Amino acid sequence: MKVKEKNVVDEELLNVFDKQLSEKGQPIYLQRKKFLDAFLPLVDEQYISIAKKQDDIELQYYSQLRAVPLKQLLTENRQRDLFLQRTGCGIHKDDLEISINGQPFKTLASQGQRKSLLFALKLAEFITLKNQKGFAPVLLLDDVFEKLDAQRMQNLLHKVCVEEQAQVFITDTHKERLDKALGDLKIKYQLIELGK
Repeated sequence: MKVKEKNVVDEELLNVFDKQLSEKGQPIYLQRKKFLDAFLPLVDEQYISIAKKQDDIELQYYSQLRAVPLKQLLTENRQRDLFLQRTGCGIHKDDLEISINGQPFKTLASQGQRKSLLFALKLAEFITLKNQKGFAPVLLLDDVFEKLDAQRMQNLLHKVCVEEQAQVFITDTHKERLDKALGDLKIKYQLIELGK
């Protein structure tokens, strides 16, 4: 259908497309919402376990479908979508909104807060997979010492190595630092040096 070239709109065909989109899109929204309702509080818990403080970080699932069903949304936005030549509403516009102290996270968060949140998301993902599968997945922490301060790093290692008893692969460029961090946890580990 080439609306732009022929300047003709086949409303019946658009109604079929909208029906098909809403039949598939609405259940996707509901599954995302169900998953994120459980997942986002877990991210918050993991953030606190790494940072050891509550920074008033709020994560919210944003979807246009929260207020209006997808079929209605598509119908209400049809003229605008025809003008723009793309679908401007629907589940492809869903997003996570992150704020700190009520302000956008990306503009106010410190480097430590950003990295802590990134690892909190990964830890929540790790725990979710562990709970779903019944066993812990292997966790790769690539060059994390460069991304977190010493205390946050120790908190992260304690969480994954001691509390979760995960099998973890860690890459680092400083053998002594890694030896000390893992030694302080009093856990078994194997160090493999490359290039020697």
